[in-house]
Amino acid sequence: MPAQRLTPSTVALLTLPPLMWASNAIVGRLVAGMIPPVMLNFLRWVLVFVLLLPLATVVLRRGSGLWQHRRGLLLLGLLSVGCYNALQYLALQTSTPINVTLVGSSLPVWMLAIGLLFGTAVSRRQLLGAALSIAGVLVVLARGEAQQLLQLRLVPGDLYMLAATLAWAAYSWLLTRPGYPASLRAHWAGFLMAQVVFGLPWAGAFALGEALWLDPVSTAWGWPLAGALLYIALGPSLTAYLCWGAGVRRVGPSTAGFFANLTPLFAVLLSGLVLREPPRLYHGFAFALIVGGIVVSSRRAAPA
Repeated sequence: MPAQRLTPSTVALLTLPPLMWASNAIVGRLVAGMIPPVMLNFLRWVLVFVLLLPLATVVLRRGSGLWQHRRGLLLLGLLSVGCYNALQYLALQTSTPINVTLVGSSLPVWMLAIGLLFGTAVSRRQLLGAALSIAGVLVVLARGEAQQLLQLRLVPGDLYMLAATLAWAAYSWLLTRPGYPASLRAHWAGFLMAQVVFGLPWAGAFALGEALWLDPVSTAWGWPLAGALLYIALGPSLTAYLCWGAGVRRVGPSTAGFFANLTPLFAVLLSGLVLREPPRLYHGFAFALIVGGIVVSSRRAAPA
């Protein structure tokens, strides 16, 4: 299916996930001392599975196509349910929400690179859009002062987030591949359930490995942790995956990837609300650059 032009509804679909992802980074940082990061990811998806059961039981029935396409779904489940958020929560152990989301904003570059492997040409507009969006990210990183970039220091968490971003870029491209039956693609809950079914074993295995070999912190059960788990299951999981999948199918992974650069802007704003720090003028400038990159990259060249 050819990519569509950006419409207000598509913009809304692709803007909500970055907001959810930014809030996920804030929550992940807040509960960093309450629960091991990979276990947090596993419990998150267990809860998502339970929430999806009333909406997507048809996928678990014989004849749905779930088991016939297990190889592709195992890969989707590994990249999304198994890896992405586990690596992000692991990153938040040593990095800040803003740094994590900034590293994640390299997504458009990896989207374009992986697109080449799928035989997709990269246009000059997309390259220009990538440059504008990354410039906006750098403005946030530098806090409006160029010399701040010279003092930037990467920590292990930044490298974990880079690995997570690569996994998400590959996942987004795999979403567009044909071959999954209409019975799986027909409803967002069913297709997400298919990924969760094959992703939970990965997430569980990684959580077991964390418990056996990484000597994680003890889980502090209580209402704060329960509330955090419920939120990340309903928001960054169900809502964000629904909107991202729909948006990617409308405009394609390359254009959709530019919207991920809104995540650090939202992370700055949300961090400001939590820390009672108002946004600065450079945040507005960075926002303009990032949005400019989205607009430029999504415009089609005029016919000759």
